[in-house]
Amino acid sequence: MAFRKASNNILETIGNTPLVRINNLTKDFKATVYAKVETFNPGNSIKDRMALKMIEDAEKDGRLKPGGTIIEGTSGNTGMGLAIAAIIKGYKCIFTTTDKQSKEKVDALRAFGADVIVCPTNVEPEDPRSYYSVSSRLVAEVPNSWKPNQYDNLSNSQAHYEQTGPEIWEQTEGKITHLVVGVGTGGTITGTGKYLKEKNPNIKVWGIDTYGSVFKKFKETGEFDKNEIYPYITEGIGEDFLPENVDFNVIDRFEKVTDKDAAIMTREITKREGIFAGNSAGSAMAGLMQLKGELKEGDMVVVIFHDHGTRYLGKMFNDEWMMEKGFFDKKGLVAKDLVNNNTNGKLITIESSDTIGNAVKLMNKMDISQIPVTNDKRIVGSLNESLLYAKIVANPDIKNQKVETIMQAAFPFVDISAPVDSLSAMITDNNPAVLVRDFKLDNTYIITRHDIINALTK
Repeated sequence: MAFRKASNNILETIGNTPLVRINNLTKDFKATVYAKVETFNPGNSIKDRMALKMIEDAEKDGRLKPGGTIIEGTSGNTGMGLAIAAIIKGYKCIFTTTDKQSKEKVDALRAFGADVIVCPTNVEPEDPRSYYSVSSRLVAEVPNSWKPNQYDNLSNSQAHYEQTGPEIWEQTEGKITHLVVGVGTGGTITGTGKYLKEKNPNIKVWGIDTYGSVFKKFKETGEFDKNEIYPYITEGIGEDFLPENVDFNVIDRFEKVTDKDAAIMTREITKREGIFAGNSAGSAMAGLMQLKGELKEGDMVVVIFHDHGTRYLGKMFNDEWMMEKGFFDKKGLVAKDLVNNNTNGKLITIESSDTIGNAVKLMNKMDISQIPVTNDKRIVGSLNESLLYAKIVANPDIKNQKVETIMQAAFPFVDISAPVDSLSAMITDNNPAVLVRDFKLDNTYIITRHDIINALTK
């Protein structure tokens, strides 16, 4: 039995992660499936690899100087890798992240001494409130600071070209036929895929995307469609812009996976394989399940399991959270039943740049008491009858102002399979409606308390 040699510091333990066969989830597969389990890295994710590489490259060319501050926008895992390296190398860290990331990720970053600033998810990347913009602003304000910019820093993909790709090639003895990776920054799939394709051009590289992200359509049509962008729950994959680390020439195809399928599969990996992996692993495995008909005898698939399940204890591994999001199947009515019964279910919206007066006219004409607000067809807020009444009574001249000046937060999205009791719990005086998304048919519907009462009393 071979033992790892003693390490001088924790950074020397990055990489050389195990390749583990997936058995129970893939019993009906013709192909053999392995998982590259990156939770064995010291920060429990694959991001340790590229975090260290970005730092070392920046040190070499002088972008990162002794005693400096590392400032980065992160969904959590890259921040962890950077924070670990910063401790060993003597740097400070400031991270920006989004409010959709799990509390566990934020708490973990703070445990390693980093300052963490939580920013809103549902804003454009160029919005000054976005975690991209806030991190860029801080770099300009904080002396002796450096922003790795994991999305466009090609040291990210280079780390996987130098490490992850060769490891997989050696571990499979060159027999790998398919690489399956959830795509976020694009570094893992691009670097690993590029190396493997250089060894064997016939290897297929499949990227797993999520609904609400732009990758799949851009790959297939070359069109960056902002209408593809809307809030989603899945963590670690998908983007609303095109990172430079995503090389679409390396990726043969994309497959989209719903939030629900990804969440359920995240739990199934642990229950059926004994591997405590995170949400992007669930997405990748769910995507592979959708594509299994394209595999044949003799194929060898490697799926990247990016991070650890402990990052998601308050979400995918929390029963109440899963029920709240409508990801647990229950007997009785579900959102789809309400949509089928609701003849007024077609989504009516108003642009944020339109006037409040026009919003009132539209709501009266359509006989609705609440309406989603859009910006270039993307849902960014909401209006309801009570709010409009209060504002107009206080100031009748407000009718000439733009809707965006008084709009409230956007109504929450749920999957079309969400049970009615979950919907009813989400509808409150402050939140009078829920948006129901049929991801596979690309349709959105609005459900109100009135719709639920009608369905339950028929």
